Amino acid sequence: MAPKKKGPLQTVQRNTDDIKKQVDSLILEVRQFKGSTESKAIVEASERCTHLQRSVEETLMTLKKLTKADEPAPVGNYEQRKVDEENRLNRIQKQLQALALTVSPAQKPGTSQSADLPSSSQTEEEDDAGVDSEEEESEEEEEEDEEDEEEDLEKQAETFIAISAFTAEQVGDLTVQKGDRLSVLSKNPDGWWLAQDSSGNKGLVPKTYLKVPQGEEEEEDSETEEESEEEMDEVSKTKQSNQKSAWDVVRKEVLEMNATDVLAAMGAIPPGFRPSTLSNLLNEGKTYRGSYYLQPELSQSRLAFKDLFWDPDTGTVRPRASRTSLPLTLWSCRMIPTPGVGVQVLSRHVRLCVFDGAKVLSNIHTVRASYNSKNPKTWTFSPRMVGILPCLLDGDCFVRSDSQSPDLGILFELGVTYIRNSTGERGDLSCGWAFLRLFDASGVPVPHRTYELSVHGGTPYEKGVDVDPSITRRAAGSMLQQMMVSRKQPKLVVKLKSPNANTRASLNLLPDTLVGSRCSIQLLAMYRQVLADALLRDRLTMQNADLICSPVLATFPQILDQTDLLDALRSMWAERESALKRSAKRDSELLKSLFVEVYLDSVFPLLNSASLPPPRWADEEQENQRARAIFSWAPQGSLAALLSPDTAQEAFDITQVTYDFLNPVRAATAS
Repeated sequence: MAPKKKGPLQTVQRNTDDIKKQVDSLILEVRQFKGSTESKAIVEASERCTHLQRSVEETLMTLKKLTKADEPAPVGNYEQRKVDEENRLNRIQKQLQALALTVSPAQKPGTSQSADLPSSSQTEEEDDAGVDSEEEESEEEEEEDEEDEEEDLEKQAETFIAISAFTAEQVGDLTVQKGDRLSVLSKNPDGWWLAQDSSGNKGLVPKTYLKVPQGEEEEEDSETEEESEEEMDEVSKTKQSNQKSAWDVVRKEVLEMNATDVLAAMGAIPPGFRPSTLSNLLNEGKTYRGSYYLQPELSQSRLAFKDLFWDPDTGTVRPRASRTSLPLTLWSCRMIPTPGVGVQVLSRHVRLCVFDGAKVLSNIHTVRASYNSKNPKTWTFSPRMVGILPCLLDGDCFVRSDSQSPDLGILFELGVTYIRNSTGERGDLSCGWAFLRLFDASGVPVPHRTYELSVHGGTPYEKGVDVDPSITRRAAGSMLQQMMVSRKQPKLVVKLKSPNANTRASLNLLPDTLVGSRCSIQLLAMYRQVLADALLRDRLTMQNADLICSPVLATFPQILDQTDLLDALRSMWAERESALKRSAKRDSELLKSLFVEVYLDSVFPLLNSASLPPPRWADEEQENQRARAIFSWAPQGSLAALLSPDTAQEAFDITQVTYDFLNPVRAATAS
């Protein structure tokens, strides 16, 4: 059987793939000789960059001339594919333009702009070989113009003196010493001037390091020295802002490639994978953690609480209905691509939060997925286990939000934590994201049912990116083939539920905005009631802001970020609660005192135990060590464990037992 003939559009796509690989390879090489003074490498990189730019332009011209009639066989979504390919080429072209600025020989000391340009004799030989003479003549004219401009710059150059030593920080900078005379060839508006020293080396120097010489003599009087000291003070104040100029931004985009770019260049991950957006937010601090959102929120006046009120009729915290307050269940993820050879996956998980299309409006909750090695592209949640299911594996979640945004919804980011076998480097990748709107265009809540959400590639701020573009390209004109390709697209299956009466009552005791595991709702509600007693009932006056002696209030939010400790508290609470009589379970004061007792007897001593390793995400060995420490502590109780000579505690700190409600509370934000 004769091989299938390739269409012109497919040929262009393959050419683009080849150009992309060459560009990625060139960027990696540029990064490797970053800061090098070897001009040969710079010139060679510049030549390759110019060659790739011409290849991109030729491919773009070929693509624009293509029509559907040129294809030997029908192609589905032809125009859309053509537009996608043109967008891809334009992105590569912009990347090459930024790269050309970085590797330009004119920005490297000791080199000339004309070092990588063809001479007139080469042009004549190419003309004899049949190359278009008009194009070569135009290029030669451009080269002559650039050389003339450079000569004009040297003639019009101004002489300055360096008032302080400057060491080149990146490719294109010029190292100068204090007192050096420099000829400034051009003054860029971003504050970095192109200068040339007495040896003929050229490069960029911050303008605050230069000053106009006073006469031809180099001796300076005391007044000049005072001015220099003042200028040096100005230099120290403005150096940081100058380094954030537009020029630095361009160089940073090209040279400082992250690990994801390296893996993509190696072909170890699909093109739609990105660094995890939500993981990066979690690592920035406590702003997006559950422990932060569990704290009471202050009103705009900061004289009262916005989401914590006392109900004198019931003697407890007043329930608050939020605009969005519902349970949801993560069912499964299907057809999720896996990283390739050389990358070991430590964790597969889904991170979810409240999102309005522009910013994250809640804490970020993480649910770890399970999978079968025989079918690694399918993720499942809530596996059947003996005993209490850990919070981290529980796909049953809840979402509360009081935001009035019309675009309010839930953002799901599918991610993996990996380690590179060759370097031991750890990182977090986004395998795609999905968004579920909670309200339609008229503001009506969406129905509570099962949703099959399409998983998109890139970040939540990128549109039209596929997780694996090769799957989309396989779609042909027939409806059957398109349906088959659609079944291979990544999907996330979730189910929105209506809360029952007990769940709704417990949810209304929680903060207005919070995302978490449904199995922890009761404990969170108990904590909020103890918090309301301390802040609203037992304080002498509402103007009293003294420290409150309460280990529970001071440390309970920490266990939301250490789910194994939360599981230990859940286990002991379930055991003690099951032993209560039915009448005792209706006594709110008894339940609150029991909650405090269980917490102090189980989790509180563990938080400051020297034998408990610190938590580390996706570290199986450390997770097992923590599990053994927690398991060995539980049977003996806190008092016996604290008095045992085999246990050691960290040094005591007053913050372990005192609660400062002015420190962790959140200021009210606009909805």
